[in-house]
Amino acid sequence: MNFTEFGLHPDLLDGVDAMNYKTATPIQEKAIPIILEGKDLIGIAQTGTGKTAAFILPVLNEIIESGEANFIQTLVIVPTRELAVQIDQVIEAYSYFTGVSSIAIYGGGDGKEFAQEKKALVSGVDIVIATPGRLISHLNMGYVNFSKLRFLVLDEADRMMDMGFQPDLMRIIGKIPQKRQTLLFSATMPESVMKLARQLTHNAESVSIALSKPAEGVTQRAYVVYEEQKLQLVTELLKDRKGQRIVVFCSSKASVSSLYSKLHRKNLSVGQMSSDVEQDQREDTMLAFRNSKIDIIVATDVISRGIDVDGIDLVVNYDVPRDPEDYVHRVGRTARAERKGEAITLVSPGDQLRFRRIEKLIDKDIEKLGPPQNLGPGPEYTPNARRGKTFGPPHRQANAHGKGGNNQNSNRSNSGGGGPHKKKSGSGSSRWNNKPKPSGEKTEPRRDV
Repeated sequence: MNFTEFGLHPDLLDGVDAMNYKTATPIQEKAIPIILEGKDLIGIAQTGTGKTAAFILPVLNEIIESGEANFIQTLVIVPTRELAVQIDQVIEAYSYFTGVSSIAIYGGGDGKEFAQEKKALVSGVDIVIATPGRLISHLNMGYVNFSKLRFLVLDEADRMMDMGFQPDLMRIIGKIPQKRQTLLFSATMPESVMKLARQLTHNAESVSIALSKPAEGVTQRAYVVYEEQKLQLVTELLKDRKGQRIVVFCSSKASVSSLYSKLHRKNLSVGQMSSDVEQDQREDTMLAFRNSKIDIIVATDVISRGIDVDGIDLVVNYDVPRDPEDYVHRVGRTARAERKGEAITLVSPGDQLRFRRIEKLIDKDIEKLGPPQNLGPGPEYTPNARRGKTFGPPHRQANAHGKGGNNQNSNRSNSGGGGPHKKKSGSGSSRWNNKPKPSGEKTEPRRDV
């Protein structure tokens, strides 16, 4: 379905054209007409399906058509700073020819950024994209007037519930008009999100895009290794890939920090993304990654939602994700737009059952390899606790340094927008009244925002 068939405002279609989008994704085909009809919506769709545009385009269209300005018309609540910035960048690109204003509100900045946010809120920016904590700070100071709010959007609702934001959400929602259009998007629909949807929506229509499997262009394989073999293995995997874009996923902030430090000491071109890293540093890291100044980012799952970069060549799961669906999200960072890509997962004994669950979810037996010979043999692959295959030569097990034996049950660490961007967005960015013009350069059509 072509975007011109939705009946969108011509100025908005100019923005779509500048982004080089031609046809809508399935979630966009289903959601946009419902939102344009003024109905509440519950959308079940994962990252990479085009869900951001599915709610941004109709909301922008209604703001343009109303001709109203100088008050907050739309509130988009998101779980992370990175996602707030990403959505603001998408709005920036689509709305360039429209005059609609937006601002990303999130913590981690300094007093100057808070003042910039205050100025935009008091002046009456059209669209606010906010993390719950920062928005509550502005509400407490009396800087926010939601009396004329028309649209409430909750993006990645499941993540917000997982992160414990429900009390903050209910506090915010208590400050906005009951008469509004509510749009809730979530990759999954656990009971907590279903309950939230029932509380917030009225006669909502539901659209669902099934969890997709990794793209056909992704070559997937796994190394069955001991925990202590992982660092040397990942170093060997990365050292000969200079110039490639690589994301390495870890399951915790501590693991991100530790792995980043070790790779940095090995002179690899690497940056890190976790909530323990200062906001300015994270933005500098993302800018360097986009501009190919660094090759590798080590990141957590939550922070990775802000990594919206084309042309990622390799995804490495240093830790097997706790949720099988997160594997699909991670691997979905590569092989976009019919490109080729690789996904490598390091599977330690404590992660084998999780990895088997991933294979069941995607209905695929992923190729499994043992560690390189210089690392010694790997453990047996026994995800169902039955004797399985040993990955390595049939001699005495040794650790990565060749000393002594390895206990197969050894302690495992808790390791764990699209469009033209002219500048990095920051907390309280002044772009709400000074948008950079979209690049005139045409790029390959993207379908992931």
